[in-house]
Amino acid sequence: MAETAAQPLPRLLPATGMTVLFEPHEPHLDIVFIHGFTGHPERTWTSKKANAGRYGDSPAAGESSEPPSKYRRLNPFPASRHERGVYWPRDLVPITVPYARIFTYGYNTHIGYPGGPPMLSNTVSGIAQDFLVALESERRTESTRPLLFVAHSLGGIIVKKMLLLSRDCHQAHFGRILESTAGIIFFGTPHAGADPRGFRHHIAERLANVVGVSANEQIVQALLPSSEILKDLRDRFGPMAQGHNWIIHSFQEEVGIGLLSGQKVVHDTSSCLNIAAETVEHIGRDHMEMCRFPGLDDVEYKKVAAALRRIATTAPRQSTEGKTLILDESQKRTLLESLRFDQIDARQLTIKRAHIKTCTWLLQKSEYLDWLDPTKLGEHHGFLWIKGKPGAGKSTLMKFAVASARRKMKETTIISFFFNARGDELEKSTTGMYRSLLLQLLERYPALQDVFDTLGLVSWNGACLKWTVESLKALFEQAVLGLGKSPLACFIDALDECDEYQIRDMLSFFEHVGEMAVQAEIRFQVLFSSRYYPHISIAKGLEFALERQEEHVKDIIDYLDSELNIGHSKHAETIRHDLREKAAGVFMWVVLVVEILNKEYDGGRIHALQKRLRDIPRDLHELFREILTRDQHNKGELLLCIQWVLFARQPLKPEELYFAVLSGIEPGALFEWDPEEITEITVKKFILNSSKGLAEITKSKPPTVQFIHESVRDFLLKGDGLKGIWPEFKDFRGESHERLKQCCLAQINAKAITSLNLTNPLPKATSQEAVELRRSAARKFPFLEYTVRNVLFHADVAAGSGINQNEFLRDFQLPVWIDFDNLFEKHNIRRHTSNASLLYILAEHNIGNLITSYPSNLTYFEVGEERYGPPFFAAVATNSDEAVRALLMAQLGIQLPASLLHRTLESYCEDKDKWIKLGRDFIFHPRRGILSYIVEQGDEIL
Repeated sequence: MAETAAQPLPRLLPATGMTVLFEPHEPHLDIVFIHGFTGHPERTWTSKKANAGRYGDSPAAGESSEPPSKYRRLNPFPASRHERGVYWPRDLVPITVPYARIFTYGYNTHIGYPGGPPMLSNTVSGIAQDFLVALESERRTESTRPLLFVAHSLGGIIVKKMLLLSRDCHQAHFGRILESTAGIIFFGTPHAGADPRGFRHHIAERLANVVGVSANEQIVQALLPSSEILKDLRDRFGPMAQGHNWIIHSFQEEVGIGLLSGQKVVHDTSSCLNIAAETVEHIGRDHMEMCRFPGLDDVEYKKVAAALRRIATTAPRQSTEGKTLILDESQKRTLLESLRFDQIDARQLTIKRAHIKTCTWLLQKSEYLDWLDPTKLGEHHGFLWIKGKPGAGKSTLMKFAVASARRKMKETTIISFFFNARGDELEKSTTGMYRSLLLQLLERYPALQDVFDTLGLVSWNGACLKWTVESLKALFEQAVLGLGKSPLACFIDALDECDEYQIRDMLSFFEHVGEMAVQAEIRFQVLFSSRYYPHISIAKGLEFALERQEEHVKDIIDYLDSELNIGHSKHAETIRHDLREKAAGVFMWVVLVVEILNKEYDGGRIHALQKRLRDIPRDLHELFREILTRDQHNKGELLLCIQWVLFARQPLKPEELYFAVLSGIEPGALFEWDPEEITEITVKKFILNSSKGLAEITKSKPPTVQFIHESVRDFLLKGDGLKGIWPEFKDFRGESHERLKQCCLAQINAKAITSLNLTNPLPKATSQEAVELRRSAARKFPFLEYTVRNVLFHADVAAGSGINQNEFLRDFQLPVWIDFDNLFEKHNIRRHTSNASLLYILAEHNIGNLITSYPSNLTYFEVGEERYGPPFFAAVATNSDEAVRALLMAQLGIQLPASLLHRTLESYCEDKDKWIKLGRDFIFHPRRGILSYIVEQGDEIL
């Protein structure tokens, strides 16, 4: 279940025949896509304007030494991460019409070239007959399910001819295709004729005499305006369509083709049927682009979506019960547990409880009471949004609100999620949020776990699955709508700590669910909190600003009375008043300043308190600067601690950070960890002092280290905080990664590591002996696994910042690294042989910058003994895009700039859609050789 609605396919779809793209649990409609002249069942419908990033990917997703399980190719469980743009029949239509089974059909009408495959001499009738037979075969078990055809250009002619064949056929099973048809959507179909060869043939004809270009002239002649075939279809199809009450929607191209002097390929007079049942509408693109859409929000796709829904909602629904896997209780429990992830409650647990007497005002706040009032759901649709400055205390208030709701709202199910930008990927993404909310809701109401049946699995062997945002949203919506009279309240904190576009999508979805819940008379309420930026509007809802509330100011007063231990003299009360005014409602600032003033008071410097308060900056970021620069004690330790918390590949456990800092400031002390000597309390004190109180240990299991507040990271990275404190750095990020790389090397090369006494060969990765070895290594050297997994990563980022890595590559102890990497690897198939090349390792781990620096990167097709064969295949199979580009660019560098090969390779590097496709489950067989795989993939460039 990857992070997007789209499921990238492992390779191009078959060019001919029927292919199922999507199949829901209970399909009520079949939608069939058919391309046009020289088209393709995937490329015709694919927009290259897709967003590049997808979420929720995991290096191990779908990877196994066994053949992949045969679950459906649909949104919940994608098998690979190849990016081709948006293939809307698969990526968008399942969202628009979720109960439709989706097919695509391909056929051959291509232009022929010398040396290419022989050109087929198919006719329109021949293609239509093949289409009818293939479609009937696919639908034989549910032959009466309603049908909707979506056709581009010549595809519309094929559909019309096929339906006429179905009508005129005396075999009942073929006749059911006609009787089941509910409607047709035509894109630029030349009902009255056109030159189907378009601008391609206008160019090709100039070359025909030279290189022998030819085309399927039977198809070409059939589509010219003078064609008798078209005339016959026009005369027979219109009455048939009206007689069956089909809904016909014809889209016409609005833009001409430049190479045709701006003319349209199919003119408006030709691209409509002129019958009463037809709706005609323009698409603001040319003939080729009119059936390609980059997303759900595309203005042209919205026209198509409306047409799809119109036809789909009029089609009678057919029950298909029993055609998909009905999950048993054990399988549902497995799916339920797969929603859980490490650190799922980390942020909420780490937030300190509200100080006594504070936050209680929220329960009497008018907006909060209106939010709870079921009679006002129609006004605000159950949404309340608390906004405030960074550090104002929003998360503390939210934690109080959750605890209070659980105590007092006994009849309401309370679920919550606290975003955490300092945490792992799932802690700061809507994927993690949906997983957490679903887990809480389905654990509270086990009967709702039946929603898992709607995933539409044909079969499932219980293997680990990855969730997509769209599948999670669908499950959440069904679960909410299944609540009946049981109220549900969601508390979602720190929306600003998630990517903006994810939050926009989430808010749009919640508004949709809120509207559905109001219509179904279900009490569904959501309380959000965030900073003011980014500003996102919702149509209905309540909101208020935290620091502008008088009661919030009163909370600060109560906190000062309790925690500022400077007595209650007239002078002390003046300081309290001045501190409150200077805070401007930012609770985090108050907490930090109280600690500073208490320290001054405890040191007997009562007379200096007023001046100290005046010297403390009013701005929270400036206060962070003062904390970090107020003394020079252990400045190197502070710097390295900040670098690790900022730039570690994932949040470090406390003991990992302890030895990570130690590896940089005192590498000679990297002995085995003795928890009795270096206790948890010792580690906690070390982190507190090293970070000057700006880092904390989370209360999650397992605990990790993060900054005390997201505003600390903002100060260091988004402002000029780093530059102001450490001006000697020219590129703080790059130089920091270089430092972290050196720390990793210090741990890997520490003499004490030899005490692990690794055997050669290592025991099988899945054996109990291997498990015990990994535990022993982690117990003795907590920082070792991180260093092995990430030393190359840090070197790569440093190289990307221009820091030379030649010496590192020359001296890198590859055999030692392989031994340790194999030790920590839990799957045998992912282990490396002792003869693995460094280039192969770099390619497999997507270390593109180091590949560029590698002295022999032109050996990327050299076959070794590894799972994927040559380094290039390792990069492709693991979706290591940067590594693929680096290897290709190395080849590009030795070609003359003016050469055809140089230009071809340059284009190949830039267009990922052209790359060979393998997938993580690929295993190289040396007997076959490299060339056979390349030929099989049809990769002409390679």
